[in-house]
Amino acid sequence: MAILSSSKNFITPKMPNIILFDLDQTLLDRNTSLIKFVEWQVNFFQLVSQENKQAFITRFIELDNNGSVWKDFVYSQLLEDFNIKNFSVESLLESYINDFNKFCRPFEKVLETIQNLYNKGYKLGLVSNGKSPFQENNFYALGLKEFFSTIIVSEAVGMRKPDRQIFEYACKELGCTPNECIFVGDNHKADIEGANNAGMKTIFFHPDPSICSTVADKRIHHYDQLETAINTLEDFIL
Repeated sequence: MAILSSSKNFITPKMPNIILFDLDQTLLDRNTSLIKFVEWQVNFFQLVSQENKQAFITRFIELDNNGSVWKDFVYSQLLEDFNIKNFSVESLLESYINDFNKFCRPFEKVLETIQNLYNKGYKLGLVSNGKSPFQENNFYALGLKEFFSTIIVSEAVGMRKPDRQIFEYACKELGCTPNECIFVGDNHKADIEGANNAGMKTIFFHPDPSICSTVADKRIHHYDQLETAINTLEDFIL
């Protein structure tokens, strides 16, 4: 008796093979890096007296507002607050642009995790809001450039997260579709909502376990958890 084979086409589950990352507070531990830079800058230029140093650093961090305020305003306000007369906004801003990358440090286990993903065949990309080439230089300082297939900074391409166009631009650069991508980021609106709206899977990263995103597909607080989170985001790629 002849055995009839089924003509039904089965869809094989396939894991998204493109991982896109935000930079600040995702790969780059910006908070720690910024404190180290400001400590150096206030000492190098002797901006304030020793007893006012901590107040200056605290005020800088406050004005910076997690990187959402560009530093011309920050320095202008600091010069006024601390009555600094012998330095200009321009000179301190130039130092920030040229020297901040020297203090950039990744979060713990970032390098090992990125190397593992790269060695397993994942394509990796960076999509960051910010100034160019400032953000590129900060990224290069982390020692990850060789593992990344594309590096996209908003000012360079004229688009910003959460605009879905910048996520689609990344896909075009990598020759993929959004449903083949996982986006890893720390900003609920710019990273998670933006990538979700573009059709990507999302992983929310924050080193503080008390801070979560309710709309991300997965949430992690340490890079030890990233590969497990990626493995659970299997999807059907049609």
